[in-house]
Amino acid sequence: MSQSHKTVNAKPLLGALLKGLVVGFSWLPLSVNQGLGAFIGRMLWWLPNSNRRITQQNIAHVYPHKTSEQQRALVKASLIELGKTITELGPVWRWSQPKLLASVTAVKGQNFIDEALAAQKGILFLGPHMGCWELTGAYISMHYPATTLYQPPNVPSVEAFMVQARSRFGAQLVPTDLRGVRNLIQALKAGRVSAILPDQDPGDSGGVYAPFFGQPARTMTLVSKLIQKSDCVVLFAFTERLPNAQGYVLHFLPADARIASRDELEAATALNLGVEAVISQAPEQYLWSYKRFRKPPAGVVDIYKR
Repeated sequence: MSQSHKTVNAKPLLGALLKGLVVGFSWLPLSVNQGLGAFIGRMLWWLPNSNRRITQQNIAHVYPHKTSEQQRALVKASLIELGKTITELGPVWRWSQPKLLASVTAVKGQNFIDEALAAQKGILFLGPHMGCWELTGAYISMHYPATTLYQPPNVPSVEAFMVQARSRFGAQLVPTDLRGVRNLIQALKAGRVSAILPDQDPGDSGGVYAPFFGQPARTMTLVSKLIQKSDCVVLFAFTERLPNAQGYVLHFLPADARIASRDELEAATALNLGVEAVISQAPEQYLWSYKRFRKPPAGVVDIYKR
């Protein structure tokens, strides 16, 4: 591949724009930042776009018992929270450690971390796309030597900027390949901590179909394999966004023991039950604009093509 072709594929102009926006968002106080995010979310609600369409499809799929008015309200609230997620990249990727920590008003479940470390166990944090999930990773890396998987962005020219932002408090970022997984296992065996997003589509070969809100969804088997190879403690983690820019609350919750099962379906089901428990804390803060039910099993209707 020629150097010129690589440069074109890197999308440098788009990357420069995105980096400029993140830097600009970081200059705003949290109240203004989240107010701008809420405005973006309301635009996503009012204007036709894929985020609104997918959010509507997902919420109708997992909450069929809700009335149309209730579903509509949840869709709108979810898009507003999505807008805040976008603008919050500025503070989370650019603010200093003291300034970020000052925005965290409480930490719930710290005892689960302390108990694991006292037992000299590694900890695998599972952080779904919930609330301010970028802050979850940042907070963990501030306090513990962390190894974290990351997916290269769709805009290659942003990758170095993203990796630097996520690793600036000491986290080691490794790509989602065999080498990265080996690094995770080594860290967990050594009693360190690792973090992954457990609700991503694992693709055609990295998971099994397991119920998610009672509907089949491709679910990763990586989590159970990591536990079996490292004998680590598993904790779900998420950062709840408080209303009116009052800050954030970190939550750490224990996982069901079946998440370590050698039966892949049982383990994946336990994983999804844990994600559901996290979502139940604040359903509007989950990333419902993600195609969680893509490529369903044979005989099941694809809700995104309906």
